[in-house]
Amino acid sequence: MPVGMMIPARNMTSVIGRNGNVGGFGSPSSLTLGQPNMMEGQLHPLDMAPNTSESDVPRIRGEDFDSATKSGSENQEGASGDDHDPRPKKKRYHRHTQHQIQEMEAFFKECPHPDDKQRKELSRELGLEPLQVKFWFQNKRTQMKTQHERQENSQLRAENEKLRADNMRYREALSNASCPNCGGPTAIGEMSFDEHHLRMENARLREEIDRISAIAAKYVGKPVVNYPLLPPTVPPRPLELGVGGFGEDAYGGGDVVRSMSGPTDADKPIIIELAVAAMEELVRMAQMGDPLWLTTLDGTTTVLNEDEYIRSFPRGIGPKPTGFKCEASRETAVVIMDHINLVEILMDVNQWYTVFSGIVSRAMTLEVLSTGVAGNYNGALQVMTAELQVPTPLVPSRESYFVRYCKQHGEGTWAVVDVSLDNLRPSPSLRCRRRPSGCLIHEMPNGYSKVTWVEHVEVDDRGVHDLYKQLVSSGHAFGAKRWVATLDRQCERLASSMATNIPTVITSQEGRKSMLKLAERMVMSFCAGVGASTAHTWTTLSGTGADDVRVMTRKSVDDPGRPPGIVLSAATSFWLPVPPIRVFDFLRDENSRSEWDILSNGGVVQEMAHIANGQDTGNCVSLLRVNSANSSQSNMLILQESCRDATGSFVIYAPVDIVAMNVVLNGGDPDYVALLPSGFAILPDGTMAHGGSLLTVAFQILVDSVPTAKLSLGSVATVNNLIACTVERIKASLSCEAA
Repeated sequence: MPVGMMIPARNMTSVIGRNGNVGGFGSPSSLTLGQPNMMEGQLHPLDMAPNTSESDVPRIRGEDFDSATKSGSENQEGASGDDHDPRPKKKRYHRHTQHQIQEMEAFFKECPHPDDKQRKELSRELGLEPLQVKFWFQNKRTQMKTQHERQENSQLRAENEKLRADNMRYREALSNASCPNCGGPTAIGEMSFDEHHLRMENARLREEIDRISAIAAKYVGKPVVNYPLLPPTVPPRPLELGVGGFGEDAYGGGDVVRSMSGPTDADKPIIIELAVAAMEELVRMAQMGDPLWLTTLDGTTTVLNEDEYIRSFPRGIGPKPTGFKCEASRETAVVIMDHINLVEILMDVNQWYTVFSGIVSRAMTLEVLSTGVAGNYNGALQVMTAELQVPTPLVPSRESYFVRYCKQHGEGTWAVVDVSLDNLRPSPSLRCRRRPSGCLIHEMPNGYSKVTWVEHVEVDDRGVHDLYKQLVSSGHAFGAKRWVATLDRQCERLASSMATNIPTVITSQEGRKSMLKLAERMVMSFCAGVGASTAHTWTTLSGTGADDVRVMTRKSVDDPGRPPGIVLSAATSFWLPVPPIRVFDFLRDENSRSEWDILSNGGVVQEMAHIANGQDTGNCVSLLRVNSANSSQSNMLILQESCRDATGSFVIYAPVDIVAMNVVLNGGDPDYVALLPSGFAILPDGTMAHGGSLLTVAFQILVDSVPTAKLSLGSVATVNNLIACTVERIKASLSCEAA
């Protein structure tokens, strides 16, 4: 037998005979003790006479090791442990002194595998033979291994008993189940939806239970009995993302969402099969390379080979509708967030909307078909509706009715997939259909995750304005790169909000969090009003005298996050012959603010507080003071958040009351601070590097503090003039630089 081989515990009976002999399957000469090639994992006598036979070697059990190495001057007889053994007593064995044991214990902690030189040095210091030192260390290692196995066995037994109890409990629950329609006992074939869904997951669960059963059988002696498992209630989510003061508007607002209903019972089996097939397709698309995904000539983008896609995935959700175009993209990034928290964000509609508020203008879970198993989102299935947008009124939003499915693929690997259910609910107004899209998440060290995102849609984009056609057709407007870039930036923002070692003039950690939460609400409110989504409670005004400006109005009454009265919003988009990074730096810099900000009335703008939101210096939340000669605007404060990534950037700001802001800086609730955000969304124009910028300017202004007042045409004209003047100032400042 080779040196170092371990004999499993279940085979010990074949190594140690009934009469105490040591041997292999009844052959006492098959294993020789006391030789230099003594194998690991067996206990050895501390000393032996040269003529001692193998049948005379006493067995030293793991629990006897301590007593066999205690200090003392007396010697112990080398008996087999049987007081009635008629055989004569053997040679007395040497006991180690307490000092020798302590020295070897101390050395063992530093080096459990001493080499020949170290053993000789120890034997010389302790007055022992090198072979005695070698045996002591071998026995000590075996003792430690035995103790570890005992603990592992105990844990496995406890786990095995828990599995048995759970299985019996679930089995009893199934046997006592009653029909919800008639109240009578259920037949075996009448499974609830959750049980039906668990059948889909059965293969993976059985593999896992079989693995545990095999381990348990090794130590306990019998396997675990397999029964179907029912999903427990999903525990509360530990991750908190601030969603402030929007009521229904934040997630779709009012009758648009309530008019939609979940799937019928007849649809649910179809949805299950569709979700399972979509999951398989997503994982394959995330992992496959050429020829499914082709790299562009510049090496920066991958595009889908549609012919290869049809060959690889012939079933799908049906042929592409007439007049629709295919948009497919894939992007990979490493983000600073734990994989479990990422899954929670994607499966919790509130958190998903908050993190991707620049992309998602409305989101609602219509029905949860399964909450998952094992207390997490593994196997979770929910029917949703969402509206996706680009921050401009010139690109129609994309509404989708889809199922979202989450599944764990091995340890530390998860996938979340969306696929359209529009075939179940045909609509003549359908403009977008999602083929399997989503992300594959791999756990990485130190709380990071690797995310591979796939976006694959078929869309009718004929309503897109000419300014944005290049950006949309390139896939950058709604594609995977934008999702991943937004996620990466938001993960950095969240990590920054939780950090305690970032220097800032705001000394209170609570005040810092409150200010970040207020800024988050400001960004969400801006995004909700700047796009072309119809899901919000804005009313579009026609005949306002400016065809290129979208003007909307709404009444604010009982929302503590907005001032009461009539709020007017105006937004417009235009092209600038300046790279997006230059536009971003110009608009966020307080020193150049007087060049475009009419409301600051030429006052000096000074930054009072600054909170970094990631590695990019442009990603930050600032508190600005406007020192104006106009007494009515003296000492006005402005809350501003600027953020950028590879796909676009925002500069969003709102005037804030000084008293209310002091409450926030002291850690008070930011949801009661009234905000009307205005700002800018900056996107690349879709051309090659160093191209121009697509800039959207949006204002929200309180035109009357009485909600029941009538909106005057003079107010509309004032807002139109304000936005037109701002646009001209920006063009003048930046176009001069470009020239």
